Amino acid sequence: MKAVVVDRWMEPSDLALREVPDPEVGPGTLGVDVRAAGCNFYDVLLVRGQYQVKPSLPFVPGGELAGVVREVGAGADGFTVGDRILAAVPLGSYAERAVVPASLAWRMPEGMSFESGAAFPIVYPTSYAGLVLRARLQAGETLLVHAAAGGVGLAAVQIGTALGARVIATAGGAEKLDVARRAGADVAIDYRAGDWVDRVREATGGRGADVIYDSVGGDVFDASLKCLAWKGRLLVVGFAGGRIPEVRANRILLKNIAVVGLHWGAYALNEPERVPEVFEACFALYRAGKIAPVISRTYTLAELPAALEALAGRQTYGKVIVTP
Repeated sequence: MKAVVVDRWMEPSDLALREVPDPEVGPGTLGVDVRAAGCNFYDVLLVRGQYQVKPSLPFVPGGELAGVVREVGAGADGFTVGDRILAAVPLGSYAERAVVPASLAWRMPEGMSFESGAAFPIVYPTSYAGLVLRARLQAGETLLVHAAAGGVGLAAVQIGTALGARVIATAGGAEKLDVARRAGADVAIDYRAGDWVDRVREATGGRGADVIYDSVGGDVFDASLKCLAWKGRLLVVGFAGGRIPEVRANRILLKNIAVVGLHWGAYALNEPERVPEVFEACFALYRAGKIAPVISRTYTLAELPAALEALAGRQTYGKVIVTP
């Protein structure tokens, strides 16, 4: 089969397809014909050797896929050959075939395309768990989503809207603001034009946002504390801006605010019963037409270097997909 193989730390531009043996299907796993794979910013760091997890070389990168089950390993109950599945996997999706732990696989909702399936299993559960399990977002509250045209940001805008919140989105440039509006944002603010904190205060009558969804960190986190409402919740999802911020405890005390974190991957270890609950909730929203993956572009697997470079250069919105 053809796959992208990382045998040394490299730039995304150095990635190339190779012929490699098919992966072996073991107990509790599924052999899958990959029809689409999702791209994520951490893939760029992974192939450079800059990610917090460094796999043993060589490896096939890629953490999201959708495809068709071609083989069912012993003990992989609940699946049959021919099932259309999506999965978030540790590695291996940038290939024509992959092996997926059955515990990480989910049957795709009827009518969902493979491209949408590959765009689903990381950003939607992350945003749903953050907004519902951690921030306790309620209908009628105001939600501020930073980096709202990115993968998790757009998912948060759609889910917040579906939950009945008023959504304010920040993004950079007219195109990305339009993407956020189409996803359901009631107010869209260009963070590059003037003081977005004042714009948030103006849009909320001076009150601030009840929940702020922050996947950026750094200066964005610091400024978010200035426009958080009384008893508001600042949800920490990631640090795409690079700097991990700090907060003085008196800031938390004075307005009775909460700073809460979301590490979605840790639920599988600490609260595994929550994982199917969150996926089923996301699938229900999809079936109801309230959420749907936004894909800015689909590349072939051979074009993966260009896909990752576009992602790293912030030339994309929503999700970027590659297809074998």
